[in-house]
Amino acid sequence: MSEQNITSKEAFRKQQHKLEMQRQLVSFSLMIVLTLVAFLIVALDMLSRSVLLPTLFVLAVVQAGFQFYYFMHLKDKGHAMPATLIFGGMWAAFLTLAGIVVISWW
Repeated sequence: MSEQNITSKEAFRKQQHKLEMQRQLVSFSLMIVLTLVAFLIVALDMLSRSVLLPTLFVLAVVQAGFQFYYFMHLKDKGHAMPATLIFGGMWAAFLTLAGIVVISWW
């Protein structure tokens, strides 16, 4: 291989790593902002309880999505099986909780 080809591959790899780090920092910043928003909503007593709980739940789901997608690298190639297992486990947990709720109310 020529030295120029190796240099261009190295430059491309460094650029990709730089972009990945920027994405992770943006994602981390958004998660911090969402956490602060949740704390402020609760601390300032801005919403009634019937609106507060669903709002906090949505903020938590969004944060979990960011963590799965960026920090657990589910967006990368070759992570289809771990993603399938994680989302399958989430689906099983949801069905279990839904079943418990239905049985409790019935």
